[in-house]
Amino acid sequence: MGAIVFPGVPAGIGIDPFDGEWVGAYLLAGRDDEECLRLGAPITRRELRRRVAARATDLRAAGLRAGGTVALRLPPGIVYAESLLAAWTVGAQVALLDHRLTQHEVDGALARIAPQLVVSMSDGAPVVAEHPGQPARTPHALLQLSSGSTGPSKVIGRTSASLVSEVERYRLVEGVPEPGERIVLLASTVHVLGLVGGLLYGLHTGATLVVPSFLSTDAILDAVASGPEPATVLGVPFHIEFLAAADRSRRLPQLKRMTVGGELVRPSIREAFAARWPVPLGNMYGMTEAGVIATDLFGQHRPALAPAPGMALRAEGGEILLAAGASPYVGLSDPTRWVDGWLHTRDAGDVDPETGLVTIRGRLDSQVSVGGLKVDLTEVEQAIAGLPGVVEVVVAWDGAIEAFVVHDTGTAGLPALKEALAGRLAGYKRPRRLTLVPRLPRTATGKLVRAVPALRAAAFPTPPLRPAIPVHESPTA
Repeated sequence: MGAIVFPGVPAGIGIDPFDGEWVGAYLLAGRDDEECLRLGAPITRRELRRRVAARATDLRAAGLRAGGTVALRLPPGIVYAESLLAAWTVGAQVALLDHRLTQHEVDGALARIAPQLVVSMSDGAPVVAEHPGQPARTPHALLQLSSGSTGPSKVIGRTSASLVSEVERYRLVEGVPEPGERIVLLASTVHVLGLVGGLLYGLHTGATLVVPSFLSTDAILDAVASGPEPATVLGVPFHIEFLAAADRSRRLPQLKRMTVGGELVRPSIREAFAARWPVPLGNMYGMTEAGVIATDLFGQHRPALAPAPGMALRAEGGEILLAAGASPYVGLSDPTRWVDGWLHTRDAGDVDPETGLVTIRGRLDSQVSVGGLKVDLTEVEQAIAGLPGVVEVVVAWDGAIEAFVVHDTGTAGLPALKEALAGRLAGYKRPRRLTLVPRLPRTATGKLVRAVPALRAAAFPTPPLRPAIPVHESPTA
């Protein structure tokens, strides 16, 4: 494969998919004394380069070579960052595994990606272990697993050129953090938003990446207040609630905006944020397969978004299609997902023919037929979310409409919830089954799980039947 020339990389440096030179030239370049990461303690570029070089030496000593494969199962932090960059420096293909996965899930992932080495943590130190894998079978620099919020995870490959292209795409979007500013990162660096939009973008552009010590309201606010530079909080909709709940006595002049991606933002959550903070709540649409696709960082087009520079979108049959030069999937995959240069996103939406703005209306599988009538599950979900006492809700389909609701009164709120819903939705749109749950399951990245078996497993236990004791209405009805 021929050499690739990346935007922003000094002229004359040719880089192929397994040439680690691009990491130093593109991600680690900069002033020695410039702070680039704040992961517990401030890290300068000189220190990061030293750490990456030392970790690369360790990986080579363990047998990693250019074109080799390594899986990282590490929590967010400096060891994760230096290990990722070091593996790329060696010229290896890197697979990312969320450290919160169970061993059973990890074993399944390792069987699919077959790495030669696995890097994990033990007693606070990185451990490099051999694994019976094989060298890279594709030209991808990165392998990721999809979130699994709607079903089994897919293995997705990204080339070096794809990653750099996405960083450059971010740089052209108005409203992203600028050099000398800070990114307070709440999104996982194992997944594309935190990895590219946070870590890689920050390293290349000179925006300091700050990761809070804990995922709590106070820790996030402390991270924003940790310096005088303007700060953008980057996360998923789940994280909005942390800032919306902040004590009103806390003032943060450093907060420039919050930007979220991953799923639709409930109107009530957006309103709560706006009532607390006088800064924009930006929205991004993207996929693990392609990274950032469309943005609205100033809230000017809500609910629509503008395609990111270089991204071509069209709607077909109510589905958003993205122009893509090659399939992003590695191994077995649905052949209908990438056809004739177009990636079928499986997201429902439309593209305005005049403005080019794209509106995402939820997953394509949220469009169902009830008695021959079309029902949008997203509409049902938003209607329930607006009812008194509803904290969270997921509406799913399993031969009938099912709603799984977190209510602030627990199971006691079921009769009132049913009554209120009857006044909001036509009968054919109302859930056939309404289940109250103490909490909704989420993926490791904070996205709501929509797989029906997992949602049913989260339900309140049904009280056992006992003789001579009146049986009240079950929380599942």
